[in-house]
Amino acid sequence: MLQPSTLKFLKDLKKNNNKPWFDAHRKQYEDARKDFETFIQAVIDRHAQKDDTIREQEAKKCIFRINRDIRFSKDKTPYKSNMGASINRGGRKSVFAGYYFHLEPGQSFVGGGIWMPMAPEMKKVRQEIDYCFDEFKKIVQSKKFTTIYGDLYKEDDMSLSRVPQGFDKDHPAADYLKLKSWIAMQSVKDADLTAKDLVKKTLMAFETLQPMVQFINRSLED
Repeated sequence: MLQPSTLKFLKDLKKNNNKPWFDAHRKQYEDARKDFETFIQAVIDRHAQKDDTIREQEAKKCIFRINRDIRFSKDKTPYKSNMGASINRGGRKSVFAGYYFHLEPGQSFVGGGIWMPMAPEMKKVRQEIDYCFDEFKKIVQSKKFTTIYGDLYKEDDMSLSRVPQGFDKDHPAADYLKLKSWIAMQSVKDADLTAKDLVKKTLMAFETLQPMVQFINRSLED
């Protein structure tokens, strides 16, 4: 579980997103980050018993910086009003698919997959789906997967308008071949963030996602 004070800090930061306020509340930030880090480490330690590819990962190296990159953004607020952790084989910046937890009051979610891979990796994932669609479909259309995630994220911003070149436009996997990211997400209510079973529910979400993560990463190993 996470502490209510962690959620309060993020809510307050969203209302006071400036350096003087942040500097005056740095202790609260450090406490909130430590709380989130403790939670993520507990998830890593437990889930690594099922997925040993993340066994070497440390929470502090999986968590994103609170500072925003504002160099090319019209929004010049200096800080994120959320905390995120990407738990991936090979580390947060690796090419492999993995698991993600997004902490943001009112907008938290758990899930993962692979986000906007580069062209060579994207081609490999699509080829694997093409070659082994029956297997992929069995994973993402299973009762357990659909109960937790519904389906992969298929909004327009993550999907091509047409089946990519090299694949039949009537391919049975067309909806998945058109994707530019293969991710699944489950919303987490604020009340659940501070509940005692948060680690347990997060582990269930990660375990459900694991077959898809393994499927994608298999395609990237060559």
